[in-house]
Amino acid sequence: MWFATKHSRFGCRVPPGVKGASTFTQRARLMSAVVAPLLLTSCHESSTAPNPLVWSSFRTATIQTLSSVWGSSDSDIWVPVNCCGTGGMILHYDGTFWTMITTRTTQYLAGVWGSSASDVWAVGWNGTILHYNGTSWSSVSSGTTQNLNSVSGTSSSDVWAVGDGGTLLHYNGIGWSSVTSGTSASLHAVWGNSATDVWVVGSTIIFHYDGASWSARTTGTTQFVYDVWGADASDIWVVGDAGTFLRYTGADWSSGSITTQYLRGVWGTSASDIWAVGDVGTILHYNGKWSSLSSGTTEPLLGVWGTSSTNVWAVGDLGTILHGSPAG
Repeated sequence: MWFATKHSRFGCRVPPGVKGASTFTQRARLMSAVVAPLLLTSCHESSTAPNPLVWSSFRTATIQTLSSVWGSSDSDIWVPVNCCGTGGMILHYDGTFWTMITTRTTQYLAGVWGSSASDVWAVGWNGTILHYNGTSWSSVSSGTTQNLNSVSGTSSSDVWAVGDGGTLLHYNGIGWSSVTSGTSASLHAVWGNSATDVWVVGSTIIFHYDGASWSARTTGTTQFVYDVWGADASDIWVVGDAGTFLRYTGADWSSGSITTQYLRGVWGTSASDIWAVGDVGTILHYNGKWSSLSSGTTEPLLGVWGTSSTNVWAVGDLGTILHGSPAG
């Protein structure tokens, strides 16, 4: 996940007609199919067939930055609206329409994650934490005024949030509490495989939680890293500046660069089905080798997530939402 204010090149424009709306009723169907079969242009490691997805563009009622995406199903997807324009907005997809919803804050929102359709968390600027109970959004005290960049968890009673100034927060099912991270650097993303296997990335730092304590992991990289995801406890992927990817296989880290573009988000369904997105519309897929794919956009892509290997979403600058699904 990427916080929009970190780089001024991310456009911040106010979408017309949004200010003052309690529930934005303007909706959009699928507007244009960017029929872009996934063509191999680069490879790494073993050779297997590419994932046969076609990417389509959804037009929504915002041109603000969208930095993350999560859902409980194909018909229940949330995308928080980040800088710049009207704060406190979040997009929801019901399987047919995208709807803009006003939450109980005026702050920009950066990250979203949930354990179910009735247990969803969103985080954002100035320590903002919101919770959705399946009916409405409510504000929850975070105990910090630092910008929060990402939220993730392993259950309804094990949720983590990270942010600027080394901010690390934990929710135990009752309330949020601050945890010492040992750094003042901005933390960009958090991902957990289990309550005893949680990863955090930010700046050039990677932290791991084993259920008892946090420790820094040495990777040798000097590049900034922005997102983390794992197939399991012994297969962790991290992406960052200048096409950097790092892979942990249970004992050691390996590193490489598969594009010159900055990579902002990573997600997958298995060790052989991993997606990474980044600047200039970059979409990469790993199925035993890395492939550089046509996205149909040049906007920075900041977050990626899906419900399966055949239903993948990417979001980014200027309200960009892309959907990957099988051809035909």
